[in-house]
Amino acid sequence: MFAGASLGYWIAFHAIVAVLLLVDLGVLQRRPHSRPVRTAWGWTAVLAALAFCFALFLSHTQGRQRGLEFLSGYLVEGSLSVDNLFVFLLMFRLLDLKVEQQHRVLLWGILGAIVMRGAFILAGASLLARFAWVEYVFGAVLLVAAVRLFRQKPGSASLSRPARWILNRGTGSQLALSSFFLIVLAVEVTDLIFALDSIPAVLAITHDTFIVYTSNIFAILGLRSLYFAVSSVFDRLRLLHYGLALILAFVAMKMLLNRWIQIPVTWSLAFIVIVLGTFALASRLTGSKPPPAQPQS
Repeated sequence: MFAGASLGYWIAFHAIVAVLLLVDLGVLQRRPHSRPVRTAWGWTAVLAALAFCFALFLSHTQGRQRGLEFLSGYLVEGSLSVDNLFVFLLMFRLLDLKVEQQHRVLLWGILGAIVMRGAFILAGASLLARFAWVEYVFGAVLLVAAVRLFRQKPGSASLSRPARWILNRGTGSQLALSSFFLIVLAVEVTDLIFALDSIPAVLAITHDTFIVYTSNIFAILGLRSLYFAVSSVFDRLRLLHYGLALILAFVAMKMLLNRWIQIPVTWSLAFIVIVLGTFALASRLTGSKPPPAQPQS
């Protein structure tokens, strides 16, 4: 056993990740500038279906509880990544990057994020296992993040100061090697900041390192295709960040009150699904201003 699962489980999971990356790079990435939006939606749906199948596999082999924990963690990580995509969209608009350039930046950014998330998850799980008070620190961080997100104006997004500083070092739309490196670095810094919120959120659902890691990686694998799939409707999801703030507040309170109140994972899963559906529907019903020109993939 290593970090919540046998070595065979870890090897098999990374083999699946390698195959999915090869399919994305070898087939879907061959001509990214001509890939239609429906292809991006299709690949996003395939990855979501595989994540659901993985949850069923865990339920069958390791118990229903672990399967539900994985599914809850996947939904939390996937929903919080939507706010991350808003920032990527703003970044690429400011730089006026072409679609093929966006594909390259997101590819390397996501590969780096996989490595970085793995290190963060191992560190976070180790801290929780050794020091019980760290759980309250993570809960407080999530609560602050929820308040910050709730105060954000509908449909708005902003770059972090570190990301702005990196992008101001002279990047341009021609994407010279130095400029490309700086843009990828800005993407990594942005993901790092979001990981400080999203990883504790999943750790609030389960302390199982294998479940936290696999749910994070499955969500990250779909991040690039999800960006191009929903880029045309970003401006219509004006109220979704309120739902994300509510989810963050929920998992924060779950972590802070875990010693006295035990919330079943099925309740957590139902809450996440209901909140996401409610605020996505509310965004659609309330309408929005006509969206500006979007990158076509």
